[in-house]
Amino acid sequence: MSLIDTLHAIINFDGFFELLPLVQSSLLAALILGTLAGLIGPIIQARDMAFAVHGTAELSFAGAACALWLGTSVTWGAIIGSLVAGAALALMGLDGKNRNAVIGIVLPFGLGLGVLFLSLYQGRAANKFGLLTGQIVAVTPTEIQTLLVVAAVVWVVMALFGQRMLFAALDPQIAQARHISLRAMSLLFMLMLSLVVAVSVQFVGALLLLSLLITPTAAASLVTAKPLWLYVLSMVFASIAAVGGILLSLSPGLPVSPYITTLSFGIYLLCWLVAKLRHQPLSRV
Repeated sequence: MSLIDTLHAIINFDGFFELLPLVQSSLLAALILGTLAGLIGPIIQARDMAFAVHGTAELSFAGAACALWLGTSVTWGAIIGSLVAGAALALMGLDGKNRNAVIGIVLPFGLGLGVLFLSLYQGRAANKFGLLTGQIVAVTPTEIQTLLVVAAVVWVVMALFGQRMLFAALDPQIAQARHISLRAMSLLFMLMLSLVVAVSVQFVGALLLLSLLITPTAAASLVTAKPLWLYVLSMVFASIAAVGGILLSLSPGLPVSPYITTLSFGIYLLCWLVAKLRHQPLSRV
């Protein structure tokens, strides 16, 4: 196969507008996920918890795999697994010096359980693969409803407590002096993170979750230091990656996850270049 044929197999728009109506629900799900990821991302970055996201995702994956094996709701299985992970990580001293060790213990445990349940599951192989790499193009109306409920809960909690969560992450000593409970904010944030991880795992997969929850915020932080713009750009970048990934994968018929990760990484590189050019001193004549 020639290079041109290979590129055409990866990127083409054959029958694009005929296929577009088939993924309207998926585009809505991607947009909701993008806003949720961008909303939670700045606090993940402030708390330096990228590794915790991965650990939570593995237990969410285990819960979803268990539900798949038992023939029950994969959505609720992912949510229960993720909430258990979030509560466990918060209560086991996630803010202490042994944070990475605790996450490193939970992560392989969750992944091992997930692999066990997938091995026991005798159904379609595509369902197994989808839990690892995502299946956002197969979203159902029930999953959309669950996603909307989770999004509403996260948005309300973040509107009420988001500023205090961010304050507790950026300056815990001052926050504690102002009678903000660090443990309460940590637990509440981990529960919100768990909900976002749970719904995201089903659509982008446990292995590629960081491309939505970490990369967009990292990119936004390269071009702005203002909290408001950090949130806005994080949501915009995550939404572009999620929605754009679906649109680019539509005609080739390939898995959407590589397109999402590539777009997310491309946005990061673009922001990195902008930051470099912005801080590069002008040459003297």
